[in-house]
Amino acid sequence: MEIETKCLHAGYTPKSGEPRQIPIIQSTTFPYATSEEMGKLFDLEAEGYFYTRLQNPTNDYVAAKIAALEGGTAGMLTSSGQAANFYAVFNIASCGDHVISSSSIYGGTYNLFAVTMKKMGIEFTFVSPDCTEEELNAAFKPNTKAVFGETIANPALTVLNIPLFAKVAHEHGVPLIIDNTFPTPINCRPIEWGADIVTHSTTKYMDGHAATVGGAIVDAGKFDWNAHADKFPGLTTPDASYHGVTYTERFGLGGAFITKATAQLMRDFGSIQSPHNAYLLNLGLESLAVRMPKYVENAQKVAEFLAANEQVTWVTYPGLKGDKYYEIAQKIMPNGTCGVISFGVKGGRPAAETFMKHLRLGSIETHVADAVTCVLHPASATHRQMNDAELVAAGVGPDLIRLSVGLENVDEIIADLAQALEATK
Repeated sequence: MEIETKCLHAGYTPKSGEPRQIPIIQSTTFPYATSEEMGKLFDLEAEGYFYTRLQNPTNDYVAAKIAALEGGTAGMLTSSGQAANFYAVFNIASCGDHVISSSSIYGGTYNLFAVTMKKMGIEFTFVSPDCTEEELNAAFKPNTKAVFGETIANPALTVLNIPLFAKVAHEHGVPLIIDNTFPTPINCRPIEWGADIVTHSTTKYMDGHAATVGGAIVDAGKFDWNAHADKFPGLTTPDASYHGVTYTERFGLGGAFITKATAQLMRDFGSIQSPHNAYLLNLGLESLAVRMPKYVENAQKVAEFLAANEQVTWVTYPGLKGDKYYEIAQKIMPNGTCGVISFGVKGGRPAAETFMKHLRLGSIETHVADAVTCVLHPASATHRQMNDAELVAAGVGPDLIRLSVGLENVDEIIADLAQALEATK
């Protein structure tokens, strides 16, 4: 199936007389006739469901669809994008291990790595997304277990050179984990460029309607854990916490990573997505292939308008010719990037605050990747505790506006921005 068809049909195929939409299996538990049947499930010797904290049919239908969209062999849903990134890393790295990450990632993920997982004994080295091959090589240590990055960083809009990062990661015998939230598999499939694990905050474009918080993990099924067995004992040696199963032996390269994340991490941390949220997410996925080109079309026109406006001092959008990341974006995302733009208002913080006050159509929200246009002035909201010098040091200047272009009529979006910018003179 082509990707537009997968958005509608992958993951769930109703039989004659069954519901067209995936059923919401709103049940915590699944009873069996005998203890022996239940025991086979606990030993991972049979397929089936027994408790929704580990697996649920509704969730599995949607996870299978996302895996198909990304070109992977297995997938799982989580309660949020944060949970997805945590599980993806923690599934192969533990106390005493080391992970390399691009420094240009979502602030919440940076804090997860640099603060919270550091407390768990995992060391992170952050490298520039623009680092050379030599600089990336220099960041590796004997205990490095993975490399992490975002296809398009939120909110910096840097574009990662996935082929380069994949090449170096594989030369050191570790997988590349890519957060593909902003482009979605409609505009970029990182697995095709060498990524091994792909994560998503499904809260964003995949849902697309600000209705549900969620995350997803997809395994490419290509990384040979056995070839580097000493680095990944959690996958290649018996799991004492799960009846001595060796995941790579029982489930092969295509299923080992996701099965371990489900049977072990979801069991212990319980960051499950609710079946009802998975159902709503699936509704968003059905229109994803239609929505993403429209986001890109609208954002391109808006970015070009902003670049030509005298009240705008700078614009960052990978689709603009002359943007620092235009060439790499054209290579790995030839059909477009996303609908998020960052720009600066002439006059700094006061002008940016005036701009925000005069918006009529744009919705002031901390959210991005919605069907409606969302606008945020970080200095007045998420970063309001910082002074101007601290904002500049953090890479979020006092003039910065983050604009998530929606699906409204693009002329009306531009007209709203134009009148709000006019008010800053």
